[in-house]
Amino acid sequence: MPKRKEPSVKKTLAAATLLAACTAQAEYGPRLEGFDYSYPLQTFSFSSQQQPLEMGYLDVAPSGSANGKTAVLMHGKNFCGATWEATIEVLSSAGYRVIAPDQIGFCSSSKPRGYQFSFGQLASNTDALLASLDVNKATVIGHSMGGMLAARYALNHPDRVEQLVLVNPIGLEDWQAEGVPYATIDQLYQSQLKTTREGIKNYQLKFYYNGEWKPEYDRWVDMSYGMYAGPGKEIVAWNQAQTAEMLFTQPVVHEFGNIQAPTLLLIGGKDRTAPGANRAPEAIAQRLGNYPELGQKTADAIPNATLVEFPELGHSPQVEAPDQFHQALLRGLGTAD
Repeated sequence: MPKRKEPSVKKTLAAATLLAACTAQAEYGPRLEGFDYSYPLQTFSFSSQQQPLEMGYLDVAPSGSANGKTAVLMHGKNFCGATWEATIEVLSSAGYRVIAPDQIGFCSSSKPRGYQFSFGQLASNTDALLASLDVNKATVIGHSMGGMLAARYALNHPDRVEQLVLVNPIGLEDWQAEGVPYATIDQLYQSQLKTTREGIKNYQLKFYYNGEWKPEYDRWVDMSYGMYAGPGKEIVAWNQAQTAEMLFTQPVVHEFGNIQAPTLLLIGGKDRTAPGANRAPEAIAQRLGNYPELGQKTADAIPNATLVEFPELGHSPQVEAPDQFHQALLRGLGTAD
């Protein structure tokens, strides 16, 4: 019988290296240390709730002819200021100064153990950042949870908002009032500790991209999961639990009629995002997150609102179809050619 030829050590090591590379998962620090932002990351130091804190933020000058305006981009709960990179480029080219902060408890910013998270507090933090940068008035653009924050900012600081843009904002309905059961922060924390990369990707595939995945989306999965894979997993999960409770118990939908700023609603119609629906009875869960219906109701509720719908897009139209989204955004801002 011929002698079996064993694979060489080099080939075995090469195969193992390739397998490791294919299965490797990004690991970042609790403040997203190690993640590459597309623009220089800056830090705003301030005091809040009797403790020193730091907000990471991007401040990008106009690359086109300056129009004298500033756009402030507010990220969602599973996002960071970095996720706005394509929008930053478009707005900068259109003449805007663009500021994209990471909110306290998220991404590159401080992760305080003890902090009373509220949309009012985050809005106040953002206002302090803008004041430090000599920004007196801005176009405020919020996506997902950032849409709830942008709405709260417009309500609390109406003189500072030139125009409000809400991109598939969550909070267009009051989930608690609709019958979704309350979950404690401790319960939410235990759930957050179970976060996996596969779980994040599957969630985004379903709600953000309507079941169609593109390789460029992996960067945002890595960004989100990397903080859970790194050494700061516990504090990241704790802040995520605190802010999950915040968005559930602090609706802004009942105050939409008080928003004074001209408001542009950009709504992907395939979105069905409804935080907490997974713990609601099936009959309740099925009726939540109907964005075609919610978008129209919101446009009717906000006094000076314009609704632009993307029927075939999901929760993140700015990532899923950037050209289509940005054309609509620029038209809505009155800066399109």
